[in-house]
Amino acid sequence: MALAASPARAQTRVGEAAVVKNEVVRVAATTTPINVGDALLRDEVVRTGTDSAARLVMADSTNLSLGPSATLKLDKTVFDDEHHYRDVAIRLTNGAFRFVTGHSEKAAYKITTPLATIGVRGTILDILSQRGQTIVVLQEGGSTVCTTTLQCIDLTQPGDTAIINSTGGRSTIKKTNNSPWTFASTCTKAAGLCTVTQYADATPTVTPPVQDDPTGMLCGQ
Repeated sequence: MALAASPARAQTRVGEAAVVKNEVVRVAATTTPINVGDALLRDEVVRTGTDSAARLVMADSTNLSLGPSATLKLDKTVFDDEHHYRDVAIRLTNGAFRFVTGHSEKAAYKITTPLATIGVRGTILDILSQRGQTIVVLQEGGSTVCTTTLQCIDLTQPGDTAIINSTGGRSTIKKTNNSPWTFASTCTKAAGLCTVTQYADATPTVTPPVQDDPTGMLCGQ
């Protein structure tokens, strides 16, 4: 459901859906389907169903790809200006994700899973969050991955991987360059899922066309 053109809602717009396959929904008081071109809101929970996938483009051109049965929350977004964040927090509850940083300062990004806090430095990261385990694979750039008890590992080379396991309430973290998983295996789930686009290009042509939008909100302006 596209955003209405009201000033109050306009302030909460933080991105839009660029790729949607099958069941992709926003979870709030009610569960509402997300379609290509729909707005993403601050504090929004997005969930994909089985055999489903999505790619979200944030206002600073951060690209977030979600595989099947994935859930994330756009937990906090503070803007410096229209296309740069001062502070953005993304909570990845479960599922497979690819995160490609946009134009904001890298220190602005904070990614969390139930087991990890992930800092980024100009980064492409593949992240798998599942019960009892988080895997973070560096594809480009750099990252620091920490457990909830502040055991930390730096990822500096492509292929560097942090694996956090939790058993009996105790977490352990290890580093390897031979990852058991990457998001590449998920890229075929939907056309364009692993493509990277700018926010200004995020809304494709839709049929039937959307209604007139004098505010430019649906075009990411």
